Amino acid sequence: MTISAADAGLVQIVTAVLRDGDRVLLCHRCAARRNNPDVWDFPGGHVEDGEDPKESLVRELREELGITASKPSGPPMHEFRTATIHMRIWLVDSWTGTPVNAAPNEHDAVAWFETSDLGSLRLAHESYLSMLTAVLVT
Repeated sequence: MTISAADAGLVQIVTAVLRDGDRVLLCHRCAARRNNPDVWDFPGGHVEDGEDPKESLVRELREELGITASKPSGPPMHEFRTATIHMRIWLVDSWTGTPVNAAPNEHDAVAWFETSDLGSLRLAHESYLSMLTAVLVT
């Protein structure tokens, strides 16, 4: 995948919803973070210059969680686009390794949550609750 002229200048972000049966993994962003501090968010990060977004997702999951995921074969399950950001979210159901907080400078915790836990969390974006609930129903 190449970045189109329409995407030039946008911050490219890739993230994943890791699902293991009836639970999803979220990362708690450190309170000292400049952007979206003290919220539960998806693992992921920025696409580097010239990097394929799907390959970037694999790299980010390895760096942040210490796992090896396959490059996604399909399109993202959801995308957000603003004037400055293009964020892609993929559903990841399989990987090798056990997710750990391999990036303590970015997250102070990683944890698994079931549907009943999600409503009490301070999530990074208001749309995450309905997205995660839908993912856990399927």
